[in-house]
Amino acid sequence: MGLLDFILNMVGLLLWFNWRATRLDPLSKSTPATLAGTLRRAEKTSLKVWHLPLGIVGLLISRALFYNFIYSEFGSALNWAGRVDFGVISVPFCGKSSSLFTMLLYSIYSFSVTLGVFLIWVLLLSILKTDAMENDSLRQLLRLHLGKAERWPWIMKAFLPLLVITPLWWVGSWLLTSSSILPPVSGMLSRIEQSALVGLGSYLAWKHLIIGTLCLYFVSSYVYFGKQPFWQHLEVIARLLLTPLRAMPLRLGKIDFAPIVGIGIILLAAQVIEHGIELPWGNDPSGKPKVRWVDMPGLVDFYRNASK
Repeated sequence: MGLLDFILNMVGLLLWFNWRATRLDPLSKSTPATLAGTLRRAEKTSLKVWHLPLGIVGLLISRALFYNFIYSEFGSALNWAGRVDFGVISVPFCGKSSSLFTMLLYSIYSFSVTLGVFLIWVLLLSILKTDAMENDSLRQLLRLHLGKAERWPWIMKAFLPLLVITPLWWVGSWLLTSSSILPPVSGMLSRIEQSALVGLGSYLAWKHLIIGTLCLYFVSSYVYFGKQPFWQHLEVIARLLLTPLRAMPLRLGKIDFAPIVGIGIILLAAQVIEHGIELPWGNDPSGKPKVRWVDMPGLVDFYRNASK
């Protein structure tokens, strides 16, 4: 079920991407006043632009119907909780009994997180490419999803996840608590604090893109994949990410360990930000937690305290 859910989220994301990418099609809005305007597609198609977002809605509804049927037939035998990871909290939507409404909420929230992570990745790429030329092909692609915000200064774009995710969670959490998917919140201040922590936790999605980029860059440094634009953009982005490490002697012969060190730093920083630091770790012989020399809470701990 988890694999199927991932595949369906990817299908929805591809529908979103194609919907936004239609603005880049030079033949979609061509006029006879230009050379491109005299060109017409050979095939006839009845697909309209609005069919793609409608397809996303249909996918989410049909997935909810399918999940509700499967869960009602097999129930706990599936051993599947239908969890959605919001960064600082993982919410299980499927309990001992789940309704069609609960499955619809799960379908919507699951895809929303997938789309949100994708847009947060796009935002990071836009921040790194802020100083690139306007006709840069990657910037044009990023502009499809960010719109006018793609031209903003990088410092303004850096605050967008916090400013957007915080109110979205504030609104979305009301529906989760009213549906008893999440426990009730003690007060308005606690809900605001939770929303701010989810907004801050959204930055943790950057670690997957950074780690993937550095891994591909490390491999491409020793394996030639050609001069395709993808690898050229990858090299530029990876070099920007590794700028703080360039002053360190991380090269041994022909091997550059900067990507490996960068990956280690990102993993460690993400772990500390998310879960904090507790040293020493573990329990003493009597089973009690050891006296902590260092006890720094993370975003997960702050969220847990805000939920009490």
